[in-house]
Amino acid sequence: MALFPPFPSTSASRPSSAAPRPGAVQQAGRTASAPPSFLSAKPPLSPSLGLPSTGLSRSVRVSQEEFLQLRDFIYEKCGIYIAENRKYLIENRLSNRIKELNLKTFGEYYYYLRFDGNRQSELIKLFEVITTNETSFYRNPPQLRIFQEAELMTVLDKLRKTGTRKLRIWSAGCSTGEEPYTLAIILNETLKAELPSWDIRITANDLSEAVLAAARKGAYNEYALRTTPAAVIDRYFTKDGANFLIDPKLKRLISFVSINLSDKNQVRRVERSHIIFCRNVIIYFDDEMKKQIIEFFYDNLLPGGCLFIGHSESLHNISRAFKPEHHSGTIIYRKEA
Repeated sequence: MALFPPFPSTSASRPSSAAPRPGAVQQAGRTASAPPSFLSAKPPLSPSLGLPSTGLSRSVRVSQEEFLQLRDFIYEKCGIYIAENRKYLIENRLSNRIKELNLKTFGEYYYYLRFDGNRQSELIKLFEVITTNETSFYRNPPQLRIFQEAELMTVLDKLRKTGTRKLRIWSAGCSTGEEPYTLAIILNETLKAELPSWDIRITANDLSEAVLAAARKGAYNEYALRTTPAAVIDRYFTKDGANFLIDPKLKRLISFVSINLSDKNQVRRVERSHIIFCRNVIIYFDDEMKKQIIEFFYDNLLPGGCLFIGHSESLHNISRAFKPEHHSGTIIYRKEA
């Protein structure tokens, strides 16, 4: 899941009116990692399903008060923090929602989200509009190599020795499905004929129902496959006009579900995992929300399990519960057995 471009790597206070978690200590400041390089790259083409356009008109202007109301509301609902120098993103991405609802101001839209009878369905649309989705198959090859050659092989061997062939992986913030499908391909490549004898589930979640619908469809354009080995494309995709259709057998390994990572009750419904991937997600949250989400991941992981995060992300000053393991080109975070 990729959200608003992350706030700059400068100290800034968290929203003053956002409701803190019960018992939480409010943070005086925040830290942020450098933004991933793809944020300045050419925008991707969407999967064939089609996703909401973010090229919205700025004819409706947001006042400072309206911006603070909406910023704090978004933070309260999903933990996404929008820095003040990103106010233009509120204008760009929400103007069309205001027009479609026949509202006149961002203030009216805020009250619609708070009190209108259709606020729940609009909240889903809000999530779809404020999230952007930039990803690809086989993204960050060094990390995937460590996953396949080291972590996955170790987990599979341990499970074989115990006579248990049940493997659970969580792809948190899966966007349009490229990451979980990549993991499914790697599992297929690793287990080959042995795969049918295993009980494998990859839980893939995102905040946006629109991107999950695209993921379930499994139809991608050439841009989504730009980092994928040609042999993998030949084995696991079928050309259909301008699209590439994912092999249906990979879909059977994945369960796509909408989950708000800031909601403890939703996160607790995810079956405990051997491995969690949450790449290029936590950089969009403030320190308090990062700590909360990483704590959720720690609780979800089985003893000895590991967490993969984005190459530009770090758990430094976020959590000491995990033991970092340094590999060539990547770091993984281990929950000790």
